[in-house]
Amino acid sequence: MNEIARPPEGDAVPAPMPGAQPIVLRPSEGLPKARPLAPRRGGLSPLNRRRLENFRRNRLGYVSFLIFLALFVVSLFAEILANDRPIVASYKGEWLFPVLIDYPEEKFGGFLARTDYRTPEIAREIAENGWAIWPPIPFSYDTINDGLPTPSPSPPTWMLTDAQCHAAETVPGKGCASIPWHWLGTDNTTRDVLARVIYGFRISVLFGLILAAVSSLIGVVAGAVQGYFGGWVDLSFQRFIEVWGGIPTLYLIIIISAFIAPGFFVLLGIMLLFSWVALVSVVRAEFLRARNFEYVRAARALGLSNVRIMTVHLLPNAMVATLTFLPFILNGSITTLTSLDFLGFGLPPGSPSLGELLAQGKDNLTAPWLGLSGFLVIAAMLSLLVFAGEAVRDAFDPRKTFR
Repeated sequence: MNEIARPPEGDAVPAPMPGAQPIVLRPSEGLPKARPLAPRRGGLSPLNRRRLENFRRNRLGYVSFLIFLALFVVSLFAEILANDRPIVASYKGEWLFPVLIDYPEEKFGGFLARTDYRTPEIAREIAENGWAIWPPIPFSYDTINDGLPTPSPSPPTWMLTDAQCHAAETVPGKGCASIPWHWLGTDNTTRDVLARVIYGFRISVLFGLILAAVSSLIGVVAGAVQGYFGGWVDLSFQRFIEVWGGIPTLYLIIIISAFIAPGFFVLLGIMLLFSWVALVSVVRAEFLRARNFEYVRAARALGLSNVRIMTVHLLPNAMVATLTFLPFILNGSITTLTSLDFLGFGLPPGSPSLGELLAQGKDNLTAPWLGLSGFLVIAAMLSLLVFAGEAVRDAFDPRKTFR
């Protein structure tokens, strides 16, 4: 009998028949090698690429998302856009960044702990010993503007006549061209409306993003636990949610406001106590539906832990519904903060708030620029979010994704 030749390790061959010649497989011979999979473009799977294409195909939602994202990014630099301090200054050969650092007035020959760069003395001192670059809007959200051409609330400067600006002009005979411009007028405490709109937009979006993200995380976890384990766990959670969801949030905020001053994080914490309930039912239904699928039973049979099955195998399916609801949850979070500010139970007095601007418009019907400014900004912001949310919903629609 012929001796069996051993192939190099990695290749296996059957035993030869009697009288047959030995067969030796080399690494370059044998079965054809499998073709490598095409790499993912941009790190996205084919399914997610199709969802992204569906999202872009919805022109209204896609453009709305880009506009909202651009406005939000611009508002993050509100201190550079609207501030009563120079962005950068050079004083006696030293570079200063007043927009970032609070310099004492003694640096400019004064004696106060905080420098007011709008006073004629400080402005003259900087002009004689250096230079300064100011923001496009030389007012912050809390800047008190003295010497307005008309009583406060003052209309936008472009609506005034030279005769009205005569009392506040800095250069004789120049009229409105020589006074600081308030593009959207001032409120009832002489603060610039445009600056407050920019800062208020940023606070509203940040509040909504944080509230939507954290409440969605809590809601997904609670719904996943309910739906996966079921039984008494599901029943206990359902009874708790029924009781917890019946607590009136507004009354609770009013009661807490009597003990502590409501602030950004106080309101955020109170709203987080109740806002997480919105996603529980959606995620719970998804886990209840999928927990008895064959691939879940196979994962249990392989000895995978419950946490791994929930996070790796079931959660991706539930995240489709979560991402679909997320823009609308963000919309509701922003509306909640605006409503609380309008009623006077939101951010502390003086904070830049769109709801507080609406309240001022209600109290000052003779100053329509207050109510219109707040209404148009809120309407545009919520409309952009609704259009973007509809595009996200269409992108994750199975009838369009798998077509």
